[in-house]
Amino acid sequence: MPESPIRKLVPYSEIAKKKGVKVYHLNIGQPDIKTPEVAMNAIKNLDFKVLEYSHSAGFESYRKKLSAYYTNHGLPIATEDIIITTGGSEALLFAMGSTMDAGDEIIIPEPFYANYNGFSTASGVKVVPVISTIEEGFALPPIADFEKLITPKTKAILICNPGNPTGYLYTKEEMQQLAELVKKHDLFLIADEVYREFTYDGDEHYSVMNIPGLEQHAIMIDSVSKRYSMCGARIGCIVSKNKELMTAAMKFAQARLSPPTFAQIASEAALDTPQSYFDEVISEYKERRDTLITELNQIDGVMVAKPKGAFYCIAKLPVKNADDFAQWLLESYDFNGETVMVAPAAGFYSTPGVGLDEVRIAYVLKKEDLIKSVRILKEALKVYPN
Repeated sequence: MPESPIRKLVPYSEIAKKKGVKVYHLNIGQPDIKTPEVAMNAIKNLDFKVLEYSHSAGFESYRKKLSAYYTNHGLPIATEDIIITTGGSEALLFAMGSTMDAGDEIIIPEPFYANYNGFSTASGVKVVPVISTIEEGFALPPIADFEKLITPKTKAILICNPGNPTGYLYTKEEMQQLAELVKKHDLFLIADEVYREFTYDGDEHYSVMNIPGLEQHAIMIDSVSKRYSMCGARIGCIVSKNKELMTAAMKFAQARLSPPTFAQIASEAALDTPQSYFDEVISEYKERRDTLITELNQIDGVMVAKPKGAFYCIAKLPVKNADDFAQWLLESYDFNGETVMVAPAAGFYSTPGVGLDEVRIAYVLKKEDLIKSVRILKEALKVYPN
């Protein structure tokens, strides 16, 4: 099982903090935005005599309300198309377990969310990467690059849209190209869409569930973690109109009994969050993105791909090994008693030797802290014994 590039340096940050060093966390996508009050209030005054199991697919009331939410956002998703899961992570495990056997293959554009490697390992599935590059802004690689990797063992293509760790937002044309490819080769297209709301500059998110004729091939992964700043709730869902697939996924859901009760109640209530909440959040993240990219572009030798969605970017640094640099920042460097923690990007690739000089940065801190963080990074690069 591969270790997490996001969390593996935590012991070094803990030691730094014990020494009195302030650590700015750019390594993890933990939003500092407040969870909607409507969600918190729903669980504050609950008066349960027995904390019971829910249905294995999740509370019907939640699934019905979630169906209405999707429909209102232009996604034709029925209640029976949804199974509630313990986070988007479990939804991905259900998707892999329901579509692939041990030894099968899944094609994923890299860099990709590091846990895709872990989920694949747990499912006995082989990840076949197709590389996107920072020079191209991490756009979808040519379809020909995907097609030449397809073998009899290939069962699915997995994308994250908008992307973690790149922030890239796939265009309607790119999604349609993938749709034609999976239909041609009778594959599944699994789309991790947990950052759907986080798009900027007027660009629209085009869901896998919006593609005509793809109903039997499309699987959507979703979560409340980022949308409502409810990472600790651990509530997500797997969505598909393929009934055979959902029957298989239901077996996995029954095996783990049920998703968390309190968190489902909070998540159901969160669906009543007013649009004004999202308008403010998106505006805040856009300002943070613009601040971060502007500051990074002022550092000599740094290249950064401007993200179109989510709240991450990949930056190429003038270092030989970003793993060593990230550890050095925590272990041996501070600027006026402060340092930064970044996520080395090599852990977001499965191709050996790729991304060694890149880091993922999450812009989940307030703007003034992002400015301080990049200043620390700039000063650190001047003295790093590369």
